[in-house]
Amino acid sequence: MRALWSHLSAISNCKLSPRLSAPNSTSHRPIISTDQDPELRDFVGFLESLKNYEKSGLPKGAGTDSRQGFDLARMKRLMLRLNTPHLNYKVVHVAGTKGKGSTCTFLSNILRAAGYSVGSYSSPHILSIKERISCNGVPVSASTLNDLFYSIKPILDQSIQEENGSLSHFEILTGIAFSLFSKENVDIAVIEAGLGGARDATNVIESSNLAASVITTIGEEHLAALGGSLESIAEAKSGIIKHSRPVVLGGSFLPHIEGILRSKAASLSSSVILASNIGSNSSIKGIINKNGIGLCQSCDIVIRNERDDKPIVELGDVNLRMLGHHQLQNAVTATCVSLCLRDQGWGRVTNEAMQIGLENTRLLGRSQFLTPNEADTLQLPGATVLLDGAHTKESARALKDMIKKDFAEKRLVFVVAMASDKDHVSFAKEILSGLKPEAVVLTETDIGGGKVRSTECSVLKESWIKAADELGLGFMEASENKNVFGSFKLAYKILNDDSGMVIVTGSLHFVSSVLASLQH
Repeated sequence: MRALWSHLSAISNCKLSPRLSAPNSTSHRPIISTDQDPELRDFVGFLESLKNYEKSGLPKGAGTDSRQGFDLARMKRLMLRLNTPHLNYKVVHVAGTKGKGSTCTFLSNILRAAGYSVGSYSSPHILSIKERISCNGVPVSASTLNDLFYSIKPILDQSIQEENGSLSHFEILTGIAFSLFSKENVDIAVIEAGLGGARDATNVIESSNLAASVITTIGEEHLAALGGSLESIAEAKSGIIKHSRPVVLGGSFLPHIEGILRSKAASLSSSVILASNIGSNSSIKGIINKNGIGLCQSCDIVIRNERDDKPIVELGDVNLRMLGHHQLQNAVTATCVSLCLRDQGWGRVTNEAMQIGLENTRLLGRSQFLTPNEADTLQLPGATVLLDGAHTKESARALKDMIKKDFAEKRLVFVVAMASDKDHVSFAKEILSGLKPEAVVLTETDIGGGKVRSTECSVLKESWIKAADELGLGFMEASENKNVFGSFKLAYKILNDDSGMVIVTGSLHFVSSVLASLQH
């Protein structure tokens, strides 16, 4: 088996045809890093002087509601010094293992389509840190961010000093986001939790201004930081549920995990809406190629009353620009949150606003197909190129299911780079359990702007070998190439024509570096 997997090692040293060779300025340089906005040099430098767990990795137990967990009290003290800006508008707080970013974006776009002023806070970013903080669908400008930063910098400096330097990159950025939304006088902010929920920096939101909590999914990611089990992860994420405020659960969940979430809600007198139940009649009708937009999946979204099973909302022929059943479920979850808000008096959230918002949602690096020109830039002329930041067992399964359903006839080559703290073998097993790629090319990328959490491609290759052996596969090929552009050339050579599909996956950080290279 190992001999079959190493078969391509010779190919990586082959001389490529002239049409595949990149200019010297490209072929020997690394993928371009993000955040190269010169106007933000001081701001980014300030943040980079703080502890950044995206770069260094998370401490054990950091997200648990225990003595090991992050100290939420210091975040509360920071917000007090900033004059509690997070209490000046309503908030939808979103946690979950997978689907947070997509659900937040679907919901933000629905609220914008309804005519509300909407702030959005998410992580990580793809091309620029400005993407993490947006107002009305537009990332904050460098000038606006600088103006706010310089105006509150004395408070930030004082806070860092009084907290003995313990405030992190994420905590300070979260405080800045909350301050910006207050300054911009938004009607509502959609806030994505960073890690877990209970001890996350975003969890300073109070029941008085919380419109709804949302928990999209529960899966085995950041296990060590969140207590070591699926149950402890559910406990951590349930920490965003607040007294007497509704919680929307995406799902589906294992029965005992759903029980943990419902028990926490019951203890706080919070009503529960299970989106995967009341939206179970929603369906994907097919894939269409819509002029000016590209590939979409045509869906019917049906939300039924839990008590009498009568339809509350029926949206027909919704053309979602992000593909896969998991994206339909994220859209259903966002629709359920919208209904929850409508019941609270947000009357402009009409069915029409829901459909417009859902159809206008697209996220970089999630089920993203490159244009022909972009594929050419990556030395993949004519190939279908899919970028997807899947990096867990659950997201690998969603990616696999989407490819099986919509691209079953395509010849496939995967190009994969991953962070060191992910479950590489489980990820590979999910992909290989339902797909038969021509090959997998393993490469390397910076994670969080540094190499501390990067995984060597040789280590990834061993993981894919192990996954294939455990699945009893009779034939599989893998190769490694530390240079990202080199890995793309190798993938194209393996396909040997322009009718195949190259899937770039394993990390949002990897996908972001590829998109950054296209921008330059």
